[in-house]
Amino acid sequence: MRNGNNLGRSSASRVLLATLPLLLTVACSANRRPGAEPSFGRPMQSGMASWYGPGFHGRRTANGEKYNMYDLTAAHPTLPFGTRLMVRNARTGQTVVVRVNDRGPFKKQRILDLSYTAARQVGVFAPGVAYVEIYPAGRAEMPQPVLVANAVMEASTLPSRYTVQVGAFGDTGRAVELHREIARIYPEVFVHSDGTWNRVQVGIFTDRDQAEALRRELAVLGMTSVVVATR
Repeated sequence: MRNGNNLGRSSASRVLLATLPLLLTVACSANRRPGAEPSFGRPMQSGMASWYGPGFHGRRTANGEKYNMYDLTAAHPTLPFGTRLMVRNARTGQTVVVRVNDRGPFKKQRILDLSYTAARQVGVFAPGVAYVEIYPAGRAEMPQPVLVANAVMEASTLPSRYTVQVGAFGDTGRAVELHREIARIYPEVFVHSDGTWNRVQVGIFTDRDQAEALRRELAVLGMTSVVVATR
């Protein structure tokens, strides 16, 4: 019986010695502090980003705001105003969250123009341009776009109406293409042009909640949009 017990203990010892490295590995992994770069998943867009600053400070952006180079904002060719983006410098790993409030860049091979402060935070300021990855970061509250010059004067006499804006383009062809795509699902889609921007908008509502419901429905379909006031 003694020999049998010794044999059993010897076998158990061999098993323990064989599994000890694995147990140590698991334990070390569980206690390791996160030092590796986090995974952000697949970017929605990637390419060269640039920045713009003092020469544009105080001027009107495409959505009617005054450009403030110290705010965390960006100009994008097509994304709806108010869209929040996380921008990551692909070389350094630096990140910044910005809000789209303007159109641009207007140079080929560039996908985003950052404000002065955003460019400094993400490492684009010093080199002037950098390769970045763009990820969605939800939406932010934003001032309503200035759609008509006398909107404030008429606000007291006209009932409020709302529409859901899914894009604004300097290129008419791109606006028409998006219009054609959305019209397959929502017949009541329009392209409104002021001579500079061609805005693709869906529906006309007197109840903002109905417009917000459509915005959420479009979000489920993968389309980022914003509710705006109109005449």
